[in-house]
This record gives sequence, structure tokens and C-alpha cells, in this order.
Amino acid sequence: MGQILVGTCSWTDRALVGSGWYPPGRRDAEGRLRHYAERFGVVEVDASYYALPGERNSRLWAERTPDGFVFDVKAFSLLTGHPTRAAVMPDGLPAAHRDPAVLDQVWARFAAGIEPLREAGKLGSVLFQFPPWFRPGQRAEAFLRECAERTEGWPVAVEFRHPSWWEPGQDEATGALLTRHGMAAVAVDMTQTLPSSVPPVTPVTSPRLSVVRFHGRSTAWGTGSKEDRFRHAYDEDELAEWLPRVRRLAERTEQVHVLFNNCCGDAAVRAAETMTRLLVDGASAPGAVAARLPRASPAPGVPPTPGPRPTPARSSSSSSSRRAAG
Repeated sequence: MGQILVGTCSWTDRALVGSGWYPPGRRDAEGRLRHYAERFGVVEVDASYYALPGERNSRLWAERTPDGFVFDVKAFSLLTGHPTRAAVMPDGLPAAHRDPAVLDQVWARFAAGIEPLREAGKLGSVLFQFPPWFRPGQRAEAFLRECAERTEGWPVAVEFRHPSWWEPGQDEATGALLTRHGMAAVAVDMTQTLPSSVPPVTPVTSPRLSVVRFHGRSTAWGTGSKEDRFRHAYDEDELAEWLPRVRRLAERTEQVHVLFNNCCGDAAVRAAETMTRLLVDGASAPGAVAARLPRASPAPGVPPTPGPRPTPARSSSSSSSRRAAG
């Protein structure tokens, strides 16, 4: 049985910080992370999507969290074909996702930024969330192949936001593609009432990792403000739907990350707390999967041995790094 780690897709979200979830005396940067890491075993770094991560921050994060705690780091927007603001590009580089020289430098910066987490054994995964226009086809496969070359040695998870990837008739090919590259498929929970809704399938494409991301079930997904898109408070029945799926994933992988992205106020941390309780309540039988329990102090342990540091490969062509649409 694999280990199940539950957490949220940010611990620094402004709405969470302002919600009162962090107690007095633990509302500075260090206090927030320590408070969070005493209660959950994984967190997603979403700030790395908006700006390249820095080595100093990664080192501090590793130092401030207990052994066994891991960070899932979201890939920088330029590396997934999303629009990127020129203001966040390093050294005045253009936000040109088709330029191989630019990509080489950005990949190198990203790799250096997360290296302290990898060295500490606390890099849970690098999440590549591809845009809605990223659809199955030769260009998309070339893009994924290049990502696999550049991330060799990293734990990688992939979330597709176009539903066609997991529709009947395409789902087996998608699973085989990710398996070939050693990438973990990300399962999602979201409203199923929209044309853009991704089905709640749970394929296993890596023996090391499976990831489930809960986006909330707002019908404003993809159209409303951030608050509208993520405003959803999961109830126990909605979370209980996922218990058998999560446990089946844990039977087939070494670790399952269950992450809540309904970051509106404290909704995500409350859902993560409830999911943890439901998993623990159902794990009393011998041999049952164990979720990470809330704890008052860091538990002793030895961090996993990090894998080899990947060397970002040079881009072989510009066509494989453009926004794939077919």
C-alpha cells in the first residue's frame, strides 16, 4: 500500500492568510509554513507558475519543514505554453516560448530554483498543468517528449485541462503516452456541467506517484473571477465519493498526493482536514492505507534519497515548444 499525503495548492494564498486559519504568533512567513506542515504532509507551490522559483526560498522551505514533508512545484508558465508576462522574465529575456535559447535559460533557472528541495528529498513532484488549448496530437506529443528530456530524474505530474485527453477512445493512448515518459497522471475533481469539464478518471501512469487535485465544483470555472472559479466548500459526501478512488490509487503507487485547489478563504484547508479525517477513520483495518495524521511536532525520520540532478537538454526545434493545439 502506498502512502497518502493530503494538502492544499498554496499555503500563502491571500484569502487563506486573511481567513484567520493561522493563529496569532504564526502569521509571518516562517510561522505559517511551520503551522501548515504540522498538519499536512504535502503542499503545492503555485507561485512558481507566476515567477521562477528562487534557490533561497527553496532552501528555507526545506529547513522549515519536517522530514517526510514534500513540495509539489508548479511549472513556470512559459514552460507549459501559457502566456507569460515580460516583467517576470529573468535578465530582461523576452517571454518567447518558441525561442530555444530563451527556453534553455528559463529551464536552467527553474532547475536551479528547485534544486534545494530535490537535494533535501522534499521535491514531491513538478506539476505541468497544460492550458485548455493543449490537445492530443503530434505537436502535443513532441512538447511532452521535450519536457520528459529536460526533466529526466525529476518526479513529474501532468494535468491536462482539455477533456479530450481522457475521453473514451483517447484515454488509453493518453495513459500510454504518460507511462512511456514516466509521468504521473493528475486526476481532477471539478464540476461536470461544462463543455470544458475534465472527467474524474484516475489512471495510473507511474508506479511512484499519483496526484488528485480538487478544483471545487463552481460552474464559473474558466469564466469568472478567481473567487468565483474557486468558491466551493466540499461537504463530506462529495469527499467520500473519492475515498475508494484514492485508496485504489494507493494500492498501485508508492505515494498519492491529494491536493485542494478551492482556495477561497479557508475552504481548501478545511476540505483537506476533512479528507484526512475521513481517510484515517477508514484506515483502522489491518493493512489499510495510512494517511498522514495531524501532529503537534515534527516526526523523526530520514528524507528519501534524491535522484540524479537532471541537465536541461537543449531544444532540438522550436516547433516542439509552441502552444500545441493539434
